[in-house]
Order: sequence, then C-alpha cells, then structure tokens
Amino acid sequence: MTRDAALTGADLTLAYDGRTVVHGAGIELRAGTVVALVGPNGSGKSTLLRSLARLHTPKSGTVLLDGDDTSGLRPKDFARKVTLLTQSRPTPGGVSVRDVVAYGRHPYRGRFGSGDADGPAHVDKAMAMTGVDAMADRAVDELSGGELQRVWLATCLAQDTGVILLDEPTTFLDLRYQVEILDIVRELADEHGVAVGVVLHDLDQAAAVADRVVLMCQGVVRADGRPAEVLTADLLSDIYGLRIEVSVGDDGHVRTRPIGRHTSRSLI
Repeated sequence: MTRDAALTGADLTLAYDGRTVVHGAGIELRAGTVVALVGPNGSGKSTLLRSLARLHTPKSGTVLLDGDDTSGLRPKDFARKVTLLTQSRPTPGGVSVRDVVAYGRHPYRGRFGSGDADGPAHVDKAMAMTGVDAMADRAVDELSGGELQRVWLATCLAQDTGVILLDEPTTFLDLRYQVEILDIVRELADEHGVAVGVVLHDLDQAAAVADRVVLMCQGVVRADGRPAEVLTADLLSDIYGLRIEVSVGDDGHVRTRPIGRHTSRSLI
C-alpha cells in the first residue's frame, strides 16, 4: 500500500441547504497513524469525514492530499489514494461477496474492466483480513448486517489506498468482530503505513485504537490530541451533558464511565 499519502482538511466550513453544520474545522491524517473523530450525534463528524473524501463540497476551506489541493484531481486518481467506508450503502441483489469486494478495484480498471492484473490478489487478501473469505460465493443480499459490514470494509481494503476513512465501522458488529475490525485498523497503520481516519461513538474504543482523537461538538473541533489529553472528565462531561468519569490504567489506556441515575445501583 502507498505509504506517503497524507490527507488534510484546512479551515473547512460545511453546510447543508445553506445551514452551516461544520465551522472552520481543521484535521490532519498522517501516514501510519489513526485519528478517531468522536462527539455527540449531530456534531459534524461524518460530514467532516465525507468532505475529506470529496463527497461533500466545502462552503469554504481546502482538502489537501500530500500537500496539494485535491480539487484538480480526477475522481479515479483520487480513488487510488483515498477510500471511504460510509455508514450505509445499497445492497446489490444477486451479487456474490467476491464480486462486491472486487468493486474496490474500480480505480485501477480500464474500459470493460481491463488492466488490473493485481486485482484478484488484492481481493483475496482483503477478504482474508476481514474474515469474509469463507462466504466469497454467497450472495450479499443473504448476509446479516454484521457480515455485510465486513464485506464493505473488505471492498475498501481491496482498493489499496494510502488513506482509509471509516464512518462507524463497528456498527452492526458483535463484540468479537468489533475487536477484530479495530485490530485491522491498527494493523493498517502500523504494518502498512496507512493514514486512517475513523468515526467512533465508543470513547473507550477510540482511546484504545487511536494515536490522536478529534473531539467535536456542534460542528466545532473542541480538542485534538492524544487520547489522554482530549478525553478528560471535565471536557467530556461538558460536551455530552452528563457526568463522565475518566481513569487511566497502568497500561496507559484511557477508560470512561458515564454516570447515569442508576449507574451505582447494586445488582446483588
């Protein structure tokens, strides 16, 4: 995979139908690092991620790839550098898992699907990494939500880009596959030099997987730094509107504990 790709959003203001939802946000993804975007619902995390993937045109600001403005790049050239796993995609009927994962090779193909000699190997590797190789010949419209989520992630991996953007990749997954997907995210950064930007709702998952955390609230980046610097009790409690306790274990990992009305209730 490409090791030198780095994606930057500089002073991005983003709007829907004239209503600004992200205000002057800056974010930088570097090769070999994982950046987690966290914050309450409606804080602008997914919109910011989509703008980095050129799926949401900024009202103002610039998206840079390797320091160059991406606005002049052809879609295929951009897609060889950056891929996005969105929250939802239409499920094609009667198409096999292998064929769906092969969709990720579209930037490398010429007319009529020609010119991608390395494609099958990348497809096989992506399916093996996500654990969907055993279902390669099954139709995707027969899969569970969790199985389908892993297939779409495999499609992104098959695209073989230096930047991967993941919007809530653990959605629909049981605990085992949540852990495995987050392991893949770390491996992409650590072993392949990929720059990863990932939206997560689980603060403990974000703290465990990310080198940096970007905390958003009401369309504004409130903090950007190492997990222990950003995920503090005062800041989280203020942003989420409830008391959140934070501890740092002997392993250095941050752990959060939201305190509700019945949190301390004894179950014995």
